[in-house]
Amino acid sequence: MTQVETLQVDLTDRGYQILVGPNLICNAAQYLSPLISDKPAIIITDSNVSQHHLEKLTNSMKDGDIAYTVITLPAGEDQKSFKGLQNLISAILDKKPERNSTLIAFGGGVVGDLTGFLASIILRGIDFIQIPTTLLAQVDSSIGGKTGINTQHGKNLVGSFYQPRLVLSDTTALETLPRRELLAGYAEIVKYGLIGDKNFFEWLEQNGRPLVDGSQKLRKHAIIASCRAKAKIVSKDEKELGNRALLNFGHTFGHSLEAETGFSEKLLHGEAVSIGMVMAFDLSVQKGICSPKDAAQVRAHLASMGLPTRPTDVPNQTWCSDALLKHMAQDKKVHKGKMTFILTRGIGDTFITSEVDNTEVKALLAEAIAV
Repeated sequence: MTQVETLQVDLTDRGYQILVGPNLICNAAQYLSPLISDKPAIIITDSNVSQHHLEKLTNSMKDGDIAYTVITLPAGEDQKSFKGLQNLISAILDKKPERNSTLIAFGGGVVGDLTGFLASIILRGIDFIQIPTTLLAQVDSSIGGKTGINTQHGKNLVGSFYQPRLVLSDTTALETLPRRELLAGYAEIVKYGLIGDKNFFEWLEQNGRPLVDGSQKLRKHAIIASCRAKAKIVSKDEKELGNRALLNFGHTFGHSLEAETGFSEKLLHGEAVSIGMVMAFDLSVQKGICSPKDAAQVRAHLASMGLPTRPTDVPNQTWCSDALLKHMAQDKKVHKGKMTFILTRGIGDTFITSEVDNTEVKALLAEAIAV
């Protein structure tokens, strides 16, 4: 098997490894076996992942004499809801788990977020392992222990910080993804360049298209670079009391767009982040702290990749600046009634601030949604 890259998330007794490489699903048992007790593991997946990858995982577990059961959810963001949570809790409790049981999140961000949250509350906390199968999950949501569900009030407003025992990121699993899903994950990769690594962003400008088109070498490099950047930040700030908030660059705007589209397939999370990052640059330019040239460079790259860069790029959607502002006011980063933003002085130089007036935001939103 081709060499597997190992990264470490340093969190003392809650630390864990991220493994990145090809064919990890087919060889999963050798990595899972030391972490799973004799109680059957519970694999939680969805209908899309089950169709493409479940047999490879279960064959490996059979070969490794690892007992398991499977719960398959319908695919879609609507599973990250109170109803989806209740249904999955019942399905897991029907399996009669014990405190030494292990959940395996086998899928994209929805499966990972939901499974992680359940692991944190079932029997007051049991182990879980992440096997992310989408590019977005491999570079972002599977790492760092953020878990949760969406509500009518906003994205991920109910959840917990709960770390996995292991993350297995199989790069060959990405070969079954639609291009739109790959691009959504690519937006999160771009984020790492924009928040703190200008050289990485410039590398993406040169290599982004072949990366998305299918280059295993380039994908692996980008995934490792993204995981390394996130692991470094999470290790220093597990519960987002400081600089971990930088990882939310573009998300304050993006989450409001997702909420307004009902967390539906109309706008994928990575697409919303793409628009949100451009809006964060535009707000920074508006405040006179960032060069318009940098903002134009970011917009041009994302657009050249086929990602949306403004709300009006979302088809058949009517926007209202007051509604978007209302969603933003319920963001998790609001402090003492003031919204917190991640703004930028330029590519690779972001910072956290609450010194943004609502009138500035509303003016920016109105301009962004103008047809």
